[in-house]
Amino acid sequence: MSERSGLEGLIKRTGAFLAVGGVAFVVDAVVFNLLVFGVGGGGPMHELPVPAKMIAIVVATVVTYVGNRYWTFGTRSIERKASRYVIFIVLNIIAMLLQLGCLAFSRYVLGLEGPVADNVAGTFVGQAVATVFRFFTYDRWVFPDKGTAGRAALESG
Repeated sequence: MSERSGLEGLIKRTGAFLAVGGVAFVVDAVVFNLLVFGVGGGGPMHELPVPAKMIAIVVATVVTYVGNRYWTFGTRSIERKASRYVIFIVLNIIAMLLQLGCLAFSRYVLGLEGPVADNVAGTFVGQAVATVFRFFTYDRWVFPDKGTAGRAALESG
């Protein structure tokens, strides 16, 4: 089965990407809140919100990889190369830094902390910025279709 191109394909990929991202959003939020705020108000990483967010993002990233590889970009014939995994890891480190930057800015520059401030900055704003970054970079470099890969090689060569 070939991937649909044009606007229809973009709309379907965007919808699938956002659905996968929605699941990852819940995973990220639940893991982060359990680590920092626990069930009764103080989690095991209450004083370490940035490392807790890193753990939550890593867990959610596994969810996004599987969902995007097999659903969002599942119709693409993608070669299994070690370099593709390296690219995925590098792009996710950049996305993680974007998300952590939002949380750290809120906590350490603005002086805002607590469940609402941490979730608005790190989970909502940070994840929105990271999601836009991931959508465009995954489409082009992590899960490229053969046409995109060929065009990218021609453009860079």
